[in-house]
Amino acid sequence: MKKFLLILSLLAGFCLASSAKAPLKNERYVVLVSMDGFRHDYIDSNKTPNFDKMAKAGVRAVMKPSFPASTFPNHYTLATGLVPDHNGLVNNSFWEPEHQERYSIGGKNKHKSYFYLGEPLWNTAQRQGVLAGVTYWVGSDFEIGGGRPRYYLPYNEFLLSFRERIDRTVELLSYPEEKRPHLVMLYFSEPDHTGHSYGPFSKETRREVVKMDKLLGKLRAKLARLPIADRIDLIVLSDHGMADLSAERCISVDNHVKKAWTERVIYGTPTSIYSKNAACRDSILTALGGIEHLFVWKKEEVPAELNYGSSDRLGDIIVAPEVGWRFTDRPGTVKGGHGYFPDDPEMQTVFRAEGPDFKKRYEAPVFRNVSIYPLVCYLLGIEPAPNDGDLEEVRNMLTRSF
Repeated sequence: MKKFLLILSLLAGFCLASSAKAPLKNERYVVLVSMDGFRHDYIDSNKTPNFDKMAKAGVRAVMKPSFPASTFPNHYTLATGLVPDHNGLVNNSFWEPEHQERYSIGGKNKHKSYFYLGEPLWNTAQRQGVLAGVTYWVGSDFEIGGGRPRYYLPYNEFLLSFRERIDRTVELLSYPEEKRPHLVMLYFSEPDHTGHSYGPFSKETRREVVKMDKLLGKLRAKLARLPIADRIDLIVLSDHGMADLSAERCISVDNHVKKAWTERVIYGTPTSIYSKNAACRDSILTALGGIEHLFVWKKEEVPAELNYGSSDRLGDIIVAPEVGWRFTDRPGTVKGGHGYFPDDPEMQTVFRAEGPDFKKRYEAPVFRNVSIYPLVCYLLGIEPAPNDGDLEEVRNMLTRSF
């Protein structure tokens, strides 16, 4: 980790230089919207006139998630510009060795700040005098690095409806100028929930995609009626895609790995295994090696392009199934899943952007989601914290040079 922080400090100079010609602070507003589990090709197979209108008015692209392609790791990647291996959320569930504590997305301890590394967008903005308002984004209702958004809501059982979330976004942008946030982030849990329950190609998921498109239409219409409409850059994206699953495509853990060999197993896609000792590690690697549809690595030998394996929150063995497969003894009834590799088309996400700083009718090349953080910083005219993104990767979609 120390080596990583040193590298980030060296990169910081590049990040700061890249933002030198950004729009003046407090000139622009950025509305960043995530629709969880929205595959990039949902738009091709469903009626989505509002996504189509946004493409004509601005930029369309396919965006790659970071590994693993799951909700908490990637939403926090979008917020910090750091891959999960660096932002602390290495998966939806993991073991935190310093405090001897397990983190999970439904856990009662997920509010503890030490789980979250890096600096999220709302803290970057407010540290430089730019107010932020966030509705349900991962980490936004917890204190991280001593800060929170000026406006936030707790993610609990009393959640706003999707329409109420849109209304709140518009309300925040209607505040008096001295109280008005220039960064607004908004999260929707669909079509992810439906995709898990029924699969990405089901009629239920298709209906949910159409509903989300209609919500986008309502948001665009309400933003267009604001007095500051011509100063708003709207970005709509997702954290990951969705793959079709079946009980027949499961590889049993217990059939291959003896409990006596493991200290701890954190299940998921990927699975993190903590071996009891070096001999047990070799036994696990031998038992899992050569199994079809399964990738098995020593932690230090995970392929470099995945940017995974340096965190102390990972076991000494990483097990990653091929897309559409699972490494589990609990197949369950879920018909859709994620967590797979960023290069899998099933994991790649929708991206739309429109506003004064984006080109019109432009299809941008595929890019990595870590570059969203420096992009938003540039649009707001603020200096980014050290991150894994690259503003150069997305400069092609902008109307102004930097």
